[in-house]
Amino acid sequence: MSPLFKTFIAGIFLGLVGAGALTYSVPAVDLHREPSLITVQANGGNSEIFRIDLPRDRILVGLVGTDNALPAGLEWPGDELFGNLQAEIFKVRDRNDVVIGVASRLANVSEETGPFIEWVLHLPARGTVYLQMDLAASAEGHRNGRMLAGTRDFETLSGTVRERFITEIGNEDFAAGERIELITALIGPLADEE
Repeated sequence: MSPLFKTFIAGIFLGLVGAGALTYSVPAVDLHREPSLITVQANGGNSEIFRIDLPRDRILVGLVGTDNALPAGLEWPGDELFGNLQAEIFKVRDRNDVVIGVASRLANVSEETGPFIEWVLHLPARGTVYLQMDLAASAEGHRNGRMLAGTRDFETLSGTVRERFITEIGNEDFAAGERIELITALIGPLADEE
């Protein structure tokens, strides 16, 4: 074997080892994760509050025939499939007012497809939660729902959610007119009895 060929093979080998070491030591994606502000419940589950301040956290509003579309100039499809659908996208905050993810809310009043209200919360460092809400509000004025599916940290959890709409909130840093709070009560699977 010629010295040139040996140098070529050694260069390829060292390049692969170097690339592997670099990939291992410097990950391509390193998501920042805010500490989860979870409260432990008496039943062994946990509770967490997700907040959306309006109007500052609203990213998109899609609804046929509205003058308040967001972003401005958005033309929501007016055909039968989307005619009664309202879609919204929001930033999601924790109790410390830190943005920790995004959420989408879909609502449909069509009898053809069946009325529904659904939330999807995506917390990049933790996973995604899919929530289905009751159509009617409770006697206390909030809407109840349940978690139907989750990924990553939420994959093995189940539980309920409460959606509260609060008006006239604010603090010294900003004055928001309204707030949506999603209060989850999630539990893990029960351990198998021996």
